[in-house]
Formats: sequence, C-alpha cells, structure tokens
Amino acid sequence: MNLAYAYPKSRFEPAVLVDLNARGERERLSKSALKGFFKLVQAWKLRDDDARELLGGLSSSTFYEWKKNPDRVLEVDRITRISYLLGIYKSLHILYGDQLADEWVMLPNKNPVFAGRTPLSHMLGGGLLAMQTVRKLLDARRGGL
Repeated sequence: MNLAYAYPKSRFEPAVLVDLNARGERERLSKSALKGFFKLVQAWKLRDDDARELLGGLSSSTFYEWKKNPDRVLEVDRITRISYLLGIYKSLHILYGDQLADEWVMLPNKNPVFAGRTPLSHMLGGGLLAMQTVRKLLDARRGGL
C-alpha cells in the first residue's frame, strides 16, 4: 500500500520557471521584451530619462540604439526589470480602464507603500525592489486583497 501524500489534481499547473542565466533563454526573450517595454513607455508617456532609469540607468546613446534596433541579448537584470514593468502594465489593464491604467503610474497615490508619491517616483527611487513591490501590490489587488 502506497501511503505517499500527493497534491490533488488541479487544472492549474505550476509555472515553468525560465532560467535567465541561460543565454539561449535571454536571446529568445530579449527582442520581444524590449519591444514591449518601448510600447509601455509610449502608453505611460514616460520621459526618456525616466525610461532609461527604469532600465537600470542606461546611457542616452544606448537607449536610442535599443529603441531603433531591439534585436539584442539583454542581461538578467534588464529582462527582470522589464518583466516587472510589463506585469505592472498588464495588472493595471486588468484592474482599470485603459485611460486610468496608463495614467496610474503618474498619479499621486495614498497607499502607504507610496507615501503620497507617484508609483513612478517610487520605482525610480527604489529600483528593482520597488518594481517588485508594485507588481506584488497590483497582483494582490487582482486577487481581491
């Protein structure tokens, strides 16, 4: 008799984790990540300086080169940043209408996380960890918390 415990069957499968340390995975994801990022920049009406900072402090020349030609391999940090930002974008569009979803990052926010600042200011000041916090906050809201 097998007494091993097993999780009940479910229609939900665990997400397959992508190994961003594998160059092949980064090659596969980088171009579409950058294209998505630049569409997000346009939708949110971000200043180029802010967009560069969200990418981790990119130089102007590199930023414009990437914008013109997104076919390159990004580092783990930059793909992670873009992933958080695109997740934030998606969550906002699930939670709100398109106009508010695209304006949300620029609006002062009373949530204690932001202390009256805009979510964009929070992310610019706090970098990757702040992006992660905003993403988790919005995912929790989507889950009804």
